[in-house]
Amino acid sequence: MDQAAIRPDAHPLEQLLYQVKKTIVGQDALLERMLVALLARGHLLVEGVPGLAKTMAIKTLAQALGVDFKRIQFTPDLVPADLIGTRVYNQQTGDFQVWQGPVFANLVLADEINRAPAKVQSALLEVMQERQVTIGRETFTAPDPFLVMATQNPIESEGTYPLPEAQVDRFMLKVLVGYPSPTEEFVVVERMIGALEQPNAVLDAAGLRALQHAVDSVYVDPGVISYAVSVATATRAPGNVGLPELARYVSFGASPRASINLVLAARALAYLRGRDYVLPQDARDLVPDVFRHRMVLGYEAMADDVSADDLLGPIVAAVPMPEAHVGARHTESAIPPDADPAWYRRPE
Repeated sequence: MDQAAIRPDAHPLEQLLYQVKKTIVGQDALLERMLVALLARGHLLVEGVPGLAKTMAIKTLAQALGVDFKRIQFTPDLVPADLIGTRVYNQQTGDFQVWQGPVFANLVLADEINRAPAKVQSALLEVMQERQVTIGRETFTAPDPFLVMATQNPIESEGTYPLPEAQVDRFMLKVLVGYPSPTEEFVVVERMIGALEQPNAVLDAAGLRALQHAVDSVYVDPGVISYAVSVATATRAPGNVGLPELARYVSFGASPRASINLVLAARALAYLRGRDYVLPQDARDLVPDVFRHRMVLGYEAMADDVSADDLLGPIVAAVPMPEAHVGARHTESAIPPDADPAWYRRPE
């Protein structure tokens, strides 16, 4: 099925999702969060057991985007030069020349990121945060747009290096991928044993930058910012929202970067939902993905098998949402405002 099968006047993001759904079955939440990260200029960490199409989803998105894409398979013997590049001696000129590594791409897939040692983690940290790379005495700017989408396997510990908190904090979102439904899995098997249709590129780097600039103009009410700060504060002191029993599980709550990223991601989600203003519900829907990897839990949480998501549920319920001040107009809808997840399904 080609691109002509959808409306000629379809929004670029709708065309993008249509192309991705030629390959990917289900995973609606993951695809939405991937688009949020793209529009908000944030990095994305995807965690799930093997075989859930984490890598395929990111590769398919890159194909449909039509941007410069590089995949890096992280292994324990990887060195920083394999990632960012190095200086190479040119015998003909007698000079050292810089060879730029695979990190110099618009979209970088860091596959199984937790298999790389600490030196590689720190090298990736600079380019994720500063969007620049230092090789020798020279500094090189990363391409624009620049996004890192990383995957990690939560069940294998042999040959892995836990990501340090400083690096995990650089990811705007951490998405947990679960198993598909039986119906979705049937379609997956059926599609994989046949001729897999490849996605067409419907966007380029300039088009993505234009969408990012459009998201920058989405209005954020001060009440939404106050709500983001309230949720972040509640993770540091649950007793302030009437949950003192949770305090013993939390060593460190979410940093101010969580509040910033929650507002930025909510702005992108509002644009996806067809609005030029953010509703408090946009921010609330993204709290687990923005906060789950920014909370440092103590030993009691490990002993009682309590996860960050187990704590965020009561915290989100305890923090009141502000009233929505709706006075802005609707933008051209990327996702129809009244749509349910069925909108993501590939048209037949």
